Amino acid sequence: MSKNTRPAEAGTPYTFYGKIPLKQAIPLGLQHVMAMFVGNLTPLIIVMGACGLTTDSGFGDLRTALLQNAMTLAGIVTLVQLFSIGPCGGKVPIVMGTSSGFLGVFQSLAATLGTGILTYGAIMGACVVGGIFEGILGLFLKPLRRFFPAVVTGCVVMSIGLSLVPVGINYLCGGNGVNDYGSLYNIGLGLLVLVVILVLKHFTNPKSMLSTSSILIGILVGYVVAIIMTLTLPHTGVNADGVEYTYAWVVNFDQVKNASWFALPSFIGFGKLADIHLSFSMQAILPIAIMFIVTAVETVGDISGCIEGGMGREATDSELSGGVVCDGLGSSLAALFGVLPNTSFSQNVGLVTMTKVVNRVALTCGAIFLILCGLCPKIGACVSIMPQPVLGGAAVIMFASILVSGIQLVTRDPIGTREITIISVALGLGYGLGSTAGATGQLPYYVQLIFGGSGIVPAAFAAILLNIILPKDKKKDEAA
Repeated sequence: MSKNTRPAEAGTPYTFYGKIPLKQAIPLGLQHVMAMFVGNLTPLIIVMGACGLTTDSGFGDLRTALLQNAMTLAGIVTLVQLFSIGPCGGKVPIVMGTSSGFLGVFQSLAATLGTGILTYGAIMGACVVGGIFEGILGLFLKPLRRFFPAVVTGCVVMSIGLSLVPVGINYLCGGNGVNDYGSLYNIGLGLLVLVVILVLKHFTNPKSMLSTSSILIGILVGYVVAIIMTLTLPHTGVNADGVEYTYAWVVNFDQVKNASWFALPSFIGFGKLADIHLSFSMQAILPIAIMFIVTAVETVGDISGCIEGGMGREATDSELSGGVVCDGLGSSLAALFGVLPNTSFSQNVGLVTMTKVVNRVALTCGAIFLILCGLCPKIGACVSIMPQPVLGGAAVIMFASILVSGIQLVTRDPIGTREITIISVALGLGYGLGSTAGATGQLPYYVQLIFGGSGIVPAAFAAILLNIILPKDKKKDEAA
């Protein structure tokens, strides 16, 4: 019997290989799509803007095609992660999507190389090379596993959770750039979603669909309430300068009306992507390759947190290796479609750790729905117009649950003075340094590139280094 299946739980959503009916699998899969849909498209929108590929510049059709590809590729690479093709794929309950971790590098390259379609082609070319590099790194992950004991992976998982909690709160308040940020309507809408999730999760039968689909139902309730608010309340307000703006909770149906019913994805150099051509510049390849090392560390943390939180055990060598290989080669494949690197989505790790739903059939339904969203842009538009406060209500608890998974990892074994020191320094100095704006502003560019931003990488670096340097407790080892 598979290591992911226990006899008492065979055929339930809580086992990876168990077979469950579609009427149960589809809503559980849709939860994952709802949790990551906006985050899957946002990085691409930001990078297209940084490269000057805007609708006003005549790139409207190109932008639509790239967003369509982002949804399709996320579904395809998720399927590979779930089922594996040779060494590619860890057979783990991980959802793959467009990474936001590369945004700083891509924006910096756009500023250095100049805006335009050529710069975008150079970024895609570097992603092809960087993805292959990460894939090769994944093949040799087993001998490196000794550098990632529970105390190290736990620190990485905790730092991932810490970095995502502010993102969830940002969604709850309305999202970046909105004029009614933190308004009563935004926070109230998000809290409504959170309350619905908590009620369904803890006041219904734990094995019922109401409980296991609590995230999806909470989001749908919030979405319906937002639509009712849109139909009954004023859509706009006026800021202090007298400029009119649209509230963040308003649902705008224009995108759905304008979207087509069916469209096939395009390769770079063909169809709607005919103007994009891969180019290979060391100026782009070097910093992006460094970031692929960083994302490999994050993927190890994501898989470790997902397996610990969802299955109650540590990830195996083959799961970690296959997951990292899929992370890399999936990113190379995505670049051939003009899409940013596809990596493990931490938001969905939070969903797994909260619901304990790790079933492959359910996640497959979510992956297929993502592909359908790419093939039918009108479906994708229905999900993409969901107000961010609705997502924020679910995101807050999902992201915090990743932090809890990290705590479970580091406490799996007895914690002594050595482990306390590693955790304290990794989260205090490492995470604090990386997550404090401007802390690394006077350091060399490549140091800023690696250690600036979310704090995940400096925390991981500190934990790995201290785990190597600090002497182990001999009495503890003998007792074990």
